[in-house]
Amino acid sequence: MNIKDAVVFVTGANRGLGLEFAKQALARGAKKVYAGSRDPANVTLPGVIPVKLDVTNPEEVAAAAQLAGDVTLLINNAGIARVTEGLTRPGADKLLRDTLETNVFGILSTTQAFADTLGRNGGGAILNVLSIVSWISSSVIPEYAISKAAAWSLTNGTRLALRAQNTQVVGLHAGFIDTDLTRGFEAEKLSPAEVVRQAYDAVEAGEEEVSVDDRTREVKQALSQGVYLIDPASQANQE
Repeated sequence: MNIKDAVVFVTGANRGLGLEFAKQALARGAKKVYAGSRDPANVTLPGVIPVKLDVTNPEEVAAAAQLAGDVTLLINNAGIARVTEGLTRPGADKLLRDTLETNVFGILSTTQAFADTLGRNGGGAILNVLSIVSWISSSVIPEYAISKAAAWSLTNGTRLALRAQNTQVVGLHAGFIDTDLTRGFEAEKLSPAEVVRQAYDAVEAGEEEVSVDDRTREVKQALSQGVYLIDPASQANQE
């Protein structure tokens, strides 16, 4: 699908990668851009429509879908990540539940809410922001890695579920991106502008999955060869 003249809804659009998705949608000629945020007052980008949206709140998800009945491209960008002391430490179960609630069930909730809308509008597309840690383990953000692995599977399942209505479902995988989410991580980081550029190019090319950097592509290839890898940032942040 073309971004030009598309109606785009971005979750978590007030800053970081979500803000960049909104900016580049406008730059590519999107007809309309809805910017979902827990606090719409934080959405200050001219030309977008702020929408109150916490993806873990069913009422707000339903209200957003009712408001934005013309959407043709849903970008599931909202997510959380927190550094922890490991999965076996006290409190890891609570953090994992919270992370899954946003990073997995949040995607499922918005996808369910907008699926019929996309179908009525010709099929459209869904872009899910995933990660290199969809495929590798991490000792510093293990809950996040688990959630992204689950979100990858959810993305693949959604693609099958919506194929009959001609909805393109794209999984975006990337290493660490230079946003607030990765502040404090001593690792090579990608430009949000470049990540979004490649993501939109993939949508327009009709692709189903895109890895935007060499490291992520190497990890995906290694995975197909049965090679186990760990997140290099785990080592970098422990030194």
